[in-house]
Amino acid sequence: MMKVVCFGDSITARKEGYPSPILTSKLSAEMKGYQFINAGISGNTTEQAKERFTTDVLNRNPDIVTILFGANDSASHRLVDLETFKQNLYEFTKRIGPAKTILITPAPVDEALQPNRSNERIKKYAQAVEEVARETGSHLIDFFSEIYSKPDYTTFLKGEKDDGLHFGETGYAILTSLIVYKIEEMNTISKNKGFLQRLLRVFFTD
Repeated sequence: MMKVVCFGDSITARKEGYPSPILTSKLSAEMKGYQFINAGISGNTTEQAKERFTTDVLNRNPDIVTILFGANDSASHRLVDLETFKQNLYEFTKRIGPAKTILITPAPVDEALQPNRSNERIKKYAQAVEEVARETGSHLIDFFSEIYSKPDYTTFLKGEKDDGLHFGETGYAILTSLIVYKIEEMNTISKNKGFLQRLLRVFFTD
């Protein structure tokens, strides 16, 4: 059984009325034959996440890891500077292996409800995630653009707390579908690579 660790902050960890975290609950329902492990801790920045990375991620020997941070790193009262944020993502990716890593950009917020967060700043952190993915060859999900590009995007950010940051069922349905699509895409790439390698072995050994 393929093992997927979802590593992140409260966006990964929240239950939103489910008996266990909504993200991994939805993923488990969508993808049979996979084990989804939730390694989200509310309030975490990448600096705090570094301290638990070995225990919560590497020691579980995952086949795939999703990484979703930025909501706290970019907040004015929790701020982790952009370069440190990038270096932390580089370190996570390097230790997991780019082929097994799915980097996810942080979602936008409803600024009317989030005085400590701005979409202008979050977008810079989202772009930093994209840069790390591009420079390391990791897989990428641009969740920020997926939500922010929608008309009346703030309606997708409503959850139990209705605080403009922690979204609910609708937002998680979108995030789940993006992760499912990406994992299926990774499987296709892997199968095609395996087929090509077998073909080359036949070709060069004949």
